[in-house]
Amino acid sequence: MIPLYKLEKLPRTQKLRKIAKVLSMAENRLGMAIGKGAEIFSDSELVFFTDAAKLLAKDTLFPQEAQKAFVEAANFFGAAIATQNPLSFSSTGDKSMFRRVLNSVKHILLTETGRDQADWDFVNCSGQLDSQKRHVIDGMCVYMEDIRSPFNVGAMFRTAESFGVEKIILSPFCADPNHQRAKRTAMGCIDIIPWEKRELFSGENKSLEFLSSEKSSLPIFALETGGIPIDKFPFPNRGLLITGSEELGVSPNALAAADASLGRVSIPCHGTKASLNVSVAFGIAIQTWCAQIKNL
Repeated sequence: MIPLYKLEKLPRTQKLRKIAKVLSMAENRLGMAIGKGAEIFSDSELVFFTDAAKLLAKDTLFPQEAQKAFVEAANFFGAAIATQNPLSFSSTGDKSMFRRVLNSVKHILLTETGRDQADWDFVNCSGQLDSQKRHVIDGMCVYMEDIRSPFNVGAMFRTAESFGVEKIILSPFCADPNHQRAKRTAMGCIDIIPWEKRELFSGENKSLEFLSSEKSSLPIFALETGGIPIDKFPFPNRGLLITGSEELGVSPNALAAADASLGRVSIPCHGTKASLNVSVAFGIAIQTWCAQIKNL
């Protein structure tokens, strides 16, 4: 950890980035320790947090709201030193509150230095995911057709895993799930949910090619405009949901296969834009499908 006297001599932007990095590392350690009784921070670290917050509070280039947050953080860390409570963190609530203070100061500094935050930048304290603990809904499968954005692919994997999707098939022109941006957005879900890349609908073949012998009879439906409103759609117990390209939607061949099976499900929109990001629409559809299965 950089000594405070050296920190004070650094150019402003470099100084703010250094403090933000230290706070980020501390937040990560704290998040991983939530639910455990181990000692987390030393006295010298608590003193550094306090002095750094006081140093930031003196920086008049920050807006008044930020300066107020720094003063509150300094008081919080100072109280922690006085009571020595955070050395053992007697409750999960103590850890969560301490982490929230670290997080707030960190994000103020990142914003000030022009670092825009994305979902994959947030501290992930869930640790490595265990595929053996997955709750899977048998026969709930997804076909991602030509999803071009690694961010969207990663977000859709995370949503699919959260609601128990058994398997994901990606068309050959989808963004690679192993792309760094996709993996960071998915936060470990790409590693534990089964997936493969292959063509399902091509040329004159407008029927589903076999996923496997036991899955060959899955009904098919597409998430697309012009279909049955989502609150009236008869979601199946087992099926294959098709989601299409951000720009072009579901392909004609895939739509033909869906129309010959269960059809199309649509999400009614009432705004001027009347459209949703594909990963957002996917999340709405998967949650609704999962909820209907659970209620059957």
